[in-house]
This record gives sequence, C-alpha cells and structure tokens, in this order.
Amino acid sequence: MIQKFEFKETEILGLIQVTPFNADDIRGCFTKDYSKEIFEENGIKHDLAEVFYTTSYKGVIRALHFQRVKQQPKLVRCIHGHVYDVVVDLRKDSPTFKKWLGFDLVGDLHNEILVPAGCAHGYLVLEESIVSYKCAEKFYGEYDDGIMWNDIDLAVEWPLDKIGGEEKLIVADKDKNLQTFKQFMDTYGGF
Repeated sequence: MIQKFEFKETEILGLIQVTPFNADDIRGCFTKDYSKEIFEENGIKHDLAEVFYTTSYKGVIRALHFQRVKQQPKLVRCIHGHVYDVVVDLRKDSPTFKKWLGFDLVGDLHNEILVPAGCAHGYLVLEESIVSYKCAEKFYGEYDDGIMWNDIDLAVEWPLDKIGGEEKLIVADKDKNLQTFKQFMDTYGGF
C-alpha cells in the first residue's frame, strides 16, 4: 500500500499535521518523512539546519520546551513507539495564544507534526520510543528554556492514566526546575 504526503492545518496557525510518503510491501516499509520540494509545493518552507533523535522510556515526560532566541521550527515524528505530543502557542499576537493541542504520534502510523517558531513543545512517552526532530534552526543551549509540564494556567490534559498515573512519571531534573507560564509572561511577555 502506498500513502502519499498529506498536510492538514490545525487550529494553531503554522502547526501542521503531516502524513508522510509511506510504501508497505512484503519486506516492511519505506517512509519519506521530509521533502523540501514537496513541502514547498504545499506552501511550507522548512529548511533543515539539524536533525536529532531522543530515546525515552515509558513514563518519561519531556516538558514544554522552546528557545528564547533563534526559535526552532521542527518536524517531529515518533519513529518507534508511541508518544502523546503537545504544542502550546506562545505567540502573543496569535489568535490562539496560550492554546495547546495534543497529538498521538505513533511509530507504526508514521504520522508527524510541523511545530512553528513561537510554540512550546513536549511529550509524554506512552511506550518506549524514539522521536525524530528535523529542525529549521540549530539548537543553542544558552537559549534553551521551557515551561513546567503541569503548569496550572496552561492546564494541559496529559493522559497520565496510560502510564499508570502521575506516580509513574519520569521527570529529568532539568524539567523539574522549569518556570511557570506566569513567570514566562512576566519575564518575556510571550513571543
């Protein structure tokens, strides 16, 4: 079976659900999850600056990260496993400012999302997973920042029941010490 690229706009401007090219046969499958030419034919500019992967155990939560400067638009795909991926619009002039959307990214489905600059991004790992990031800006550690995964103002509804509850969460020290949305607004006022 062959699935061609499909692009679906979401409520958040610039946040696009992408179904990549995928061909299955008796050997397995072939997936093309990015093509500069096909993206541009569909009105999407996403020039790659770097690509990286994370490997995570079930129960890991990677909080709502962003770069304060030189923001990273990113094409995110779970290439193995299953994650619940969340994007929060932090662009103060956006009609969907402070809105969050969640997506099930599943390795076997090959689905992905294109996260625009000005948005925070994080995910909860529902099965041991490998996640691919194809970024249009490189990572700068000095600008790395984020908002707590359980911020009360954003009120993201994480499916914690799928990992056995909050007591099963695996949270890195880095993510335990992130700011609240209120602190982000007091310091930066949005993007």
